[in-house]
Amino acid sequence: MMYTVGISEMRVSNNRDDVLVTYSLGSCVGVVLYDPVACVGGMVHCMLPSSAIDPAKAHATPGMFVDTGVPALIRAVLDMRNADGSTAVASRLIAKVAGAASLLDGRGTFNIGERNYIVLRQVLWENHIQVAAEETGGTIARTLYLYMSSGRTMIRSRCEERELA
Repeated sequence: MMYTVGISEMRVSNNRDDVLVTYSLGSCVGVVLYDPVACVGGMVHCMLPSSAIDPAKAHATPGMFVDTGVPALIRAVLDMRNADGSTAVASRLIAKVAGAASLLDGRGTFNIGERNYIVLRQVLWENHIQVAAEETGGTIARTLYLYMSSGRTMIRSRCEERELA
């Protein structure tokens, strides 16, 4: 079954039939985490880099901010059990990233995409998670897919689809 992860949302799954998708990653950042042994994974679509601008909103909707959404995704994936009861292991997590573009900020006034990316890399580094593949920056919007059966991650932009490997 296909599940849409909206802006500021997160979803985890242990069902091999699921496909997680998030659309229109512009300056937002989409993060996929997947454990290939446990076949457990998830996706978050973060809009802004730092929850410091609105701690109450971050508490209610952690996926809105990179600094709260990515740690929430890590915890949720590590807590998810698969059918045989096993869970993901932090050292096996594969991270893939898309987005962090500069669509509406041509002069670089706000640099939301770049700031999202910097905070993302910091959060992953603090959690000892390496980025296995990414498609970030530029001036195009992207759609990100995670196939739970294999962890295969696909990107769609400008009417072409390719694997994020």
